[in-house]
Amino acid sequence: MKKKILALYDSEKDYLDSLAEYLKGREEFPFALHAYSEADKLLEFGKKEQIDILLVAESDFTYEISKLDIGKTLLLNESGTVRGENIKNIDKYQKAENIWYELMCDYADFTEAEGRRLVTGTRAKLIGLYSPVRRCLQTSFALTLGQTLAEKKKTLYISFEHYAGWNQLLDKNVRGDLTALLYFGKESEETFFYRLQSMTMKIGALYYIPPAYAGQNLIYVSAKEWKALIQRIAEMGGYDYIILDLSESIQGTYEILCLCDRIYTIIQEDERARAKLAQYEELLRVCECEAVLEKTRKEILPPFAQLPERIEQYTVGELARYIRKLIREDLGAA
Repeated sequence: MKKKILALYDSEKDYLDSLAEYLKGREEFPFALHAYSEADKLLEFGKKEQIDILLVAESDFTYEISKLDIGKTLLLNESGTVRGENIKNIDKYQKAENIWYELMCDYADFTEAEGRRLVTGTRAKLIGLYSPVRRCLQTSFALTLGQTLAEKKKTLYISFEHYAGWNQLLDKNVRGDLTALLYFGKESEETFFYRLQSMTMKIGALYYIPPAYAGQNLIYVSAKEWKALIQRIAEMGGYDYIILDLSESIQGTYEILCLCDRIYTIIQEDERARAKLAQYEELLRVCECEAVLEKTRKEILPPFAQLPERIEQYTVGELARYIRKLIREDLGAA
């Protein structure tokens, strides 16, 4: 399928080159990008080719450019005063990832209006992590697994924690989160795809959807809604693996586990932990979820002398070596 054309025009060449480099560096960037610092070259191109989106600096948006046959025009606003009737204004002087977010959200609205359809790819393998035992390094395990897989396979991590603290840990000003993506879950395939692309962020090579900022909102999401969202991401997100870091503080934990291709349950050997595990496995049988048990690999983690302090460092150290061995043995990945 031919890529849609995104034309970027800004006479401030250093800014243009920097933004173009960031956009082209997005692995999932869905456009053919054409960047111009001179008006005559943009005009010449626009008369020969159909530009689907024009992202143009406010001070460079001239009458001649406005008369080109363009699907959607977005202004990189420099003055702080909104310009142009029915033209989306994006603050030029902000982080490139925020410009990316606004660009993709606006394009999602545009494609919804056009009613286009997206051709989906191969379904991702779902890896669930859940343990009835608390403080067992489940999230550290999940993030290390995700980042290690992401070194060779396109991998997405989704956290269902109520208080993940990611804004603070990564110093990110998140513009959308898991609950926002749920809101868009019933949109058309292409619109949802662009919403998903706009919200995903990266730690190293690992993609992630920012966890819910207001975790209590997760409580009200039904099992059916979670399943529909996860299946949709798996079918059309273009990922090889999706890591689901689950907890019992959402509805439908068992139903989500049933969707998974592989499940890891971290356990401990003390009497209380064994009792919790026994109750969990008994409930799975009562709920007729024996398939979860069949897909589960129970892990007793050895003591680690030290774990990385920062999320970005989870690909090194003792836990990372443990995970790499697990991936080779259990998932057949190098």
